[in-house]
Amino acid sequence: MLPDAVANQIAAGEAVERPASVVKELVENALDAGATRVEIAIERGGKRRIRVSDDGVGMGREDALLSLDRHSTSKITQASDLSGVRTFGFRGEALPSIAAVSRMTLETWDGSEESGTRVTVAGGGISDVSDVVRRRGTTVDVHNLFYNAPVRARFLKSVSAEARAINEVATSLALANPLVAFLLTSDERVLLELPASKDAAGRVTQVWGGEQGTTLIAASGSDQACTMRGLIQRPDAAKPGARRSYLFVNGRPFRSTDLVRAAERGYRTTIPPGARPWIFLYLQVPGEQVDVNVHPAKAEVRFREQSRVEAVVENAVRAALDDEGSAATFDQQLEAPRSMVRETAGDDDGSSEDDGPSRAAPDTQMALFVSDAGAEPGSTRGASEAGPPLPEPGARRPRLWQVLDTYVLAETRDGILIVDQHSAHERILFQRLMDGFEAGGQESQRLLFPLTLRLTPPEVELIENLGGLLARAGFEVEGFGGDTVIVHAVPNPHRYFDAERAFREMVAELTNGSELVRSARNQHERIAMTFACKSAIKAGQKLSDAEMQELFDQLFATELPHHDVHGRPTVVRLSGTELERKFGRS
Repeated sequence: MLPDAVANQIAAGEAVERPASVVKELVENALDAGATRVEIAIERGGKRRIRVSDDGVGMGREDALLSLDRHSTSKITQASDLSGVRTFGFRGEALPSIAAVSRMTLETWDGSEESGTRVTVAGGGISDVSDVVRRRGTTVDVHNLFYNAPVRARFLKSVSAEARAINEVATSLALANPLVAFLLTSDERVLLELPASKDAAGRVTQVWGGEQGTTLIAASGSDQACTMRGLIQRPDAAKPGARRSYLFVNGRPFRSTDLVRAAERGYRTTIPPGARPWIFLYLQVPGEQVDVNVHPAKAEVRFREQSRVEAVVENAVRAALDDEGSAATFDQQLEAPRSMVRETAGDDDGSSEDDGPSRAAPDTQMALFVSDAGAEPGSTRGASEAGPPLPEPGARRPRLWQVLDTYVLAETRDGILIVDQHSAHERILFQRLMDGFEAGGQESQRLLFPLTLRLTPPEVELIENLGGLLARAGFEVEGFGGDTVIVHAVPNPHRYFDAERAFREMVAELTNGSELVRSARNQHERIAMTFACKSAIKAGQKLSDAEMQELFDQLFATELPHHDVHGRPTVVRLSGTELERKFGRS
């Protein structure tokens, strides 16, 4: 049988991989203890020292000593408690694992005794127990991580890399708990200083600044499998490169590439290929529907109905992008819109002030995010701050002007909408053709003089392969032998439509490929996207008042009116409030 010290070091390898693992376990313990403020101090990326201090409930001497025994926990008592566990920790492994591979000092006081307790541990063995005078709460000071496991120590990364990993862990836990204040210092340099925030949008703004915070919009959805509330980035703000994606289930951070992909599917046809929008998704799932005990670091979870959870995420993102708040804007907002969140003041979570500090239940956590309850009467899905609302059905139609023969300006109740006529018509034609595919095809117009076109051999082969779909799109094409085809009928999307030019460009793009074609899910979308792009009214085309009105009405009858098929904005908003600010009237 292995000696206890060796067994403890082996077991510690599952919970303590690097300094960031230590920070994660200690901060989670602090949050489970009901802390309202957590302070983290590290030296040399946590290799030399990690100190985590909280103002939670603390421990008495007996519990402090017991906490250093492996599998000693008060959070579960039987196997059935693992179903629906509401605390971050539940295995009773964190403190013993950390103590086994470091020199550690634990100080704590629960307020019930005259003095607190200090326990000194080295390599898993307790060397001293003494009294200490301190405030209520707990402080764990870890020195010389892996001093007795030099092989493990050699595999640690550079000081800067380890510090970044710790910063990421602290950020994730701070996003999960906006009501808690966080302070992270590295070698006495402040990396994070986050006061308590009443909502997730405020916490995002604290971490990445108001410029990023104001690019986020609310997303929400639910079914019997789960409820989702979250913040997603406006399509016009999504850029290629690094992306922030944070997932939480019942208040617990976790990783899931499948759910991130589901959110990205929700963005389909609203962002350009390669763009990576920021997403912050908060899931509430019944305890029996999710297993959090599938990974030693509790970084992964398993859903009983994974496909339904993915569907909720995708549909919630899609619905959020259908709202006017997802449109691009000229407004310079100074803070994240309050309509993204519900304030927790006055929420009844069944607890009283005399209950003492305790970790907020997931139901309370969910109240921090999107809710229709905060919407102003008559506003659209709680987005009263999102921008100038559109006219109500039956109301006086907005006055329209064409600018530079490219943009249509519309006056609304609270500002101006600027519509790109080509992008707007792209969205209209795409929606129309996709609806036509579902209905069996869209109408076409027979040509008095059929078009005889010479194409390349690959283009002729493509037409032969896609003949049925092209016919449903309104193009009746017949082979004429060799490299020649005859077009007998074409769709009629508008009076300025150049059928030959649009058909040639469509076939060339479908044959040779493009980012637009590669972003489509199937052939139906490929044809609809290329048709919309090549057939839409062009920039520089003069429109009559009736044509502008028809374009405006048809755009806002589509599913995603604020984004064209390339992922560009069709509409840019400018509120009356912003105009007043620019002219010094506010």
